[in-house]
Amino acid sequence: MARPRIVVVGAGFAGLNALRRLEQRIPEGRAELVLVAPNDYMLYQPLLPQVASGLLTPQSIAVSLHRKLRRTRIVPGAAIGVDTGRRTVVVLKISGEYAYERYDRLILAPGSVTRTFDIPGLIEHGRGNKNLAEAVYLRDHVLAQLELANASEDPAERDERCTFVVVGGGYTGVETAASLELLCEEACALYPDLRRHIQWHLVDIAPRLMPELGEHLGRRALDLLRRRGVQVALEVSVREVTQDKVTLTDDRLLPCRTLIWTAGTAPSPLIAATGLPTERGKLLVGADLAVPGHPEIFGVGDSAAVPDLSKGEEGAFCPPTAQNASRQGPVAADNVIASLLGRPGRPYRHRDLGLLVDLSGRDAVARPLGVELTGSSALALTRAYHLYSLPSGPARMRVAANWGIRALLGGEVSRLGFLNRSIEALVDLEAYSRYLAPEQAREKAALAVGE
Repeated sequence: MARPRIVVVGAGFAGLNALRRLEQRIPEGRAELVLVAPNDYMLYQPLLPQVASGLLTPQSIAVSLHRKLRRTRIVPGAAIGVDTGRRTVVVLKISGEYAYERYDRLILAPGSVTRTFDIPGLIEHGRGNKNLAEAVYLRDHVLAQLELANASEDPAERDERCTFVVVGGGYTGVETAASLELLCEEACALYPDLRRHIQWHLVDIAPRLMPELGEHLGRRALDLLRRRGVQVALEVSVREVTQDKVTLTDDRLLPCRTLIWTAGTAPSPLIAATGLPTERGKLLVGADLAVPGHPEIFGVGDSAAVPDLSKGEEGAFCPPTAQNASRQGPVAADNVIASLLGRPGRPYRHRDLGLLVDLSGRDAVARPLGVELTGSSALALTRAYHLYSLPSGPARMRVAANWGIRALLGGEVSRLGFLNRSIEALVDLEAYSRYLAPEQAREKAALAVGE
């Protein structure tokens, strides 16, 4: 009998944990394991805001797949379609070539993408914080605005460059605003004249910040942000974005050159491309994580509509959290093995452990197992939880070292240069072409001084 081929799409919390369980429980040589993922690392997304602020280095939260997976063949690319009849995944590799991965069992864990709305100017002028590239670029962008504002003598330009708007009052939005506000605070030591120009705004259409925290802790987080100078507006969203202005739905017009969009996520487009049944755009699966009518396909993570058995009510689905994804992966792996052996799978059940929010500096709020914590105890618990949850010893050491260095030596506010030039080619020809001939320089200088 041929070895079964198990293909996993996605190397996030769900996909990586599924493959680790498969490698642990399937004897070597008894099955072929394949992972389709665009990167050779698992991104620990909860700490992305700290990469955006420079508190953590990017490689600190990029967990090497090669360290964690010993018997899995990795196909570097994105799954862009599934032929369920031929049991084949269509892959667009990072080289631009196509690959076709046949499967006997398929675990779909492609994760989510940034959710956007039809707001004029949002796509052109908004910035995200959902992956490493966006986080590193965002830090450079914020610091560049401060440098340019400091070099300008125009008060209006200074206001535009020093005003930052974060949209989204969930976990990512709150932590991003808190982390980057702290970065600006540190930069004020270099640019003291900018302090009166710097403004941080956090807006959300919901009536409360992070409702999962409960009313008391949500209000506590709100108070902490406002105490640090972040202007929070609830039941407000964005009407229009331009290069130097943001218009809110309460008719306020903010001079602003930086809008950071963290207002939720949407299922991966791969789900719609499969033609499989969906619920609110997510892959519909049963309690055993298998797709109805396709027992060879399993769905987990942010793009799967997994029944929440803890609610005890029909139509309830698990929220798209790292906790759920991390625990769904191993259950899907066990059920894949059970299906190959002709045994029934087990249902996914999960007890929520609570929410922990690191507001950078010395501020945090947490609600572990229903217990509300703030201050130093919440910060200690939050960071201990992140260290525990990182699935790699080297990653834990790097994150802990970064935190220690920041506590002892303070932060750095220098840019890395991602905004300076194109790096797609050996030589940035556009950068070379901007230099002037001597006579052109004289003409421009003469115009500037009015001669």
